[in-house]
Amino acid sequence: MAVHDTVTTDLDALDLTDPRTYLTVDEDVMWRRLRTERPVHWHRPVGDGPGFWVLSRHRDVMAVYKDDTSFTSERGNVLATLLKGGDSAAGKMLAVTDGHRHAAVRTLMLRSFGPRMLASVVDGVRARTDRLLAEMVERERFDFATEVAEQIPIATICDLLGVPLGDRRYLLGLNQQALSSTTGEHTELDSLTARNDILMYFSELASHRRESPSDDVISVLASGVVDGEPLSDAEIVLNCYSLILGGDETSRLSMIGAVAAFLDHPEQWDALKSGRVTLESAVEEVLRWVTPTMHFGRRAVADVVVDGELIEAGDVVTLWNTSANRDEEVFDRPGQFDLGRTPNKHLTFGYGPHFCIGAFLGRAELHAVLDTLRRRVAGIERAGEANRLHSNFLRGYARFPVSFTAEPSPNPA
Repeated sequence: MAVHDTVTTDLDALDLTDPRTYLTVDEDVMWRRLRTERPVHWHRPVGDGPGFWVLSRHRDVMAVYKDDTSFTSERGNVLATLLKGGDSAAGKMLAVTDGHRHAAVRTLMLRSFGPRMLASVVDGVRARTDRLLAEMVERERFDFATEVAEQIPIATICDLLGVPLGDRRYLLGLNQQALSSTTGEHTELDSLTARNDILMYFSELASHRRESPSDDVISVLASGVVDGEPLSDAEIVLNCYSLILGGDETSRLSMIGAVAAFLDHPEQWDALKSGRVTLESAVEEVLRWVTPTMHFGRRAVADVVVDGELIEAGDVVTLWNTSANRDEEVFDRPGQFDLGRTPNKHLTFGYGPHFCIGAFLGRAELHAVLDTLRRRVAGIERAGEANRLHSNFLRGYARFPVSFTAEPSPNPA
């Protein structure tokens, strides 16, 4: 599909629920217009769903992320569930639980997500990434999306959850099918079946961990106690499901987006290779530039005024990270990919009480990929047509064929 250079003069005609919008409209132009002309925009109802608010400025998005008094996640946190009226996992999955229960379960899970606890997992990420890219540079061409970026996060989350090695190929297949609706190639029924199979798998694994606990997240959840009571089976299974899906998306799409950005901005590839920028600042800029998760959402539980607009109790409010991360009020030259950018107050991992619990691990995975690319790859070239995701939630590529030129091995002398 061709991308239009401009956006229709009638902002009311935009359909942000339609995945095709993001393939046919220049997003930078669209979001700039919304930030400038309608930073708190009422989106018309589409089909049987209700209308909803669209927040595009960094300060407004951050304010709503932070406010869990006036806004709730328990009636959905993305367009797909918000417009249907709710999420069946509400009150059980961390992402769609609020208040005391959210804080207590999050504290329990954080035992497994600190830098010290994740040290061995991060070591595994680095070794796996190095081994995988060492193989790829010997190939004439390959699909970076499926053969590299898809492999690292899922293996890392499996390490974190303690998934047996023999089950990982099966679980990867289910994960791909669960997300396959984003390519437009499979039906929603296919995705639903895969999600149910993932839930069944983790139900059986959690039952085993109760009897034989290990040093992994499932064991922490299966043996955890909140307010004097163990977590329910549904809480354990749904939070494992959330980790296996959520832990894959941001890292995988950021890795692919980084390679795409280097091809479009060779001067930044040179900056990374030469060491003129730190890996730490490069990681943050890739996260800002790619912004794999386009939006999250809330439902208002009280009347609240945002930038002069009255949002009424019950209204759906969507928070657009893709726009907030290009806000001119916060970022100097936001349309420029700059690996040395600092400060970099992007909202890719959200903000406030629901700030991504796996942010440290996501950064570590992207750090490992950038570091290995810098050391092992001398040059990058496109090797075929890249395929964009078909989604109103995830942003990036489903396929990205490339060819890498290997960095010469150092002289043994």
